[in-house]
Amino acid sequence: MAASFFTSPRGFGALLVLLAGGAVLSGCAGMSETVAPAFADPAKYELYDCKQLEAERKTLAKRTDELRALMEKAETGAGGAVVSELAYRNDYVAVRGSSQMAEDAWRRNRCRESPPEATPPATPLSPAATAKPASKTGKASR
Repeated sequence: MAASFFTSPRGFGALLVLLAGGAVLSGCAGMSETVAPAFADPAKYELYDCKQLEAERKTLAKRTDELRALMEKAETGAGGAVVSELAYRNDYVAVRGSSQMAEDAWRRNRCRESPPEATPPATPLSPAATAKPASKTGKASR
């Protein structure tokens, strides 16, 4: 019965459609990440100063990590590679392109990472300072 399915014109057509679909999807999976700059505006970061670029780089790195995690999670399910490509790949490539443009502007401007801000040490409060004052009637407030 299987042999008659593939020899019939209908079965042969179905086989061709499946093969063509597989070829199309494999082309998406092999898409290089070198095309990322094509999805980003090259002039977007031209007027950014180093402080703005630093914030933007951190935001883009966080978004890239989020999208990568979503893609990996989607790939664990049935048909996950297809879902990952359709749902997240375009955003991932666009964010990677923006990230690359921000990095280029960072290097062009000769920016340096700002040192982490030092937080002053917390001073211990006395118990009297943390207690709530009594109301005017002499009763403790709740």
